[in-house]
Amino acid sequence: MNFRIFRIFAVLMVLGIMVGCASTPTEQPSDAQSEAAAAIAKAKELQAEASALGYEWRDTGKMIKEAEAAYASDDYATATSKANAAIAQLETAIDQYYLQQAKFKLDKYEGMGGLTDEQAAMLANAKDLYLQAKGRAAYDAIMEFEASLAASRIMYTVAKGDNLWNISAKDTIYGNPYHWPLIYKANADQINDPDLIFPGQEFGISRTNSDDEVAKAVSHAKNRGAWAVGAAEESDSNYLAQ
Repeated sequence: MNFRIFRIFAVLMVLGIMVGCASTPTEQPSDAQSEAAAAIAKAKELQAEASALGYEWRDTGKMIKEAEAAYASDDYATATSKANAAIAQLETAIDQYYLQQAKFKLDKYEGMGGLTDEQAAMLANAKDLYLQAKGRAAYDAIMEFEASLAASRIMYTVAKGDNLWNISAKDTIYGNPYHWPLIYKANADQINDPDLIFPGQEFGISRTNSDDEVAKAVSHAKNRGAWAVGAAEESDSNYLAQ
């Protein structure tokens, strides 16, 4: 072999060995370090959510800073413990917010009529979750109920000269005047006397009444009996109780 080429080859071999010796494998984080990092990241994510809701507790931020300081000192056990304590506190705070929101909405729909069986079950489930103090779950359930309600109801604003009979007869409502008790029952919280409604009132009109509900409404409309303006008739009260 040419001596010059041999020398070049030898130099390259030495350089390769030196480079190989100088490089070390990338150090992988330990399980404890990874756990601490994940806990701190989750705590900071929940902190941002609680802060946006205005429900962050005063000492939560301090706990997260202590967790970060412990992490920086390689004390991963303390970092994880502090971060998890902050997480528990933040989850409680956030749940309290949603519990309050769920109660506000449940109070709004208390005693509401004109619901389908499915909607009534959804509302009952939301109330049950609230009573179990499961704030976020209760709020999610009531939001699902509201979405169902919005999809199955339309709003009608009473105009001068309107009555339940002619509103029900409109093609955009039921197209049948004998269905007026459905409007009455669905809005009984603001109709004291079905013979007396007022311009500006807004009625929710359900579009998903069952056959049984329609049959009861028509039967009441046809057999209501004598009536007088100013007060609900006894037959009206009996119909609402069905």
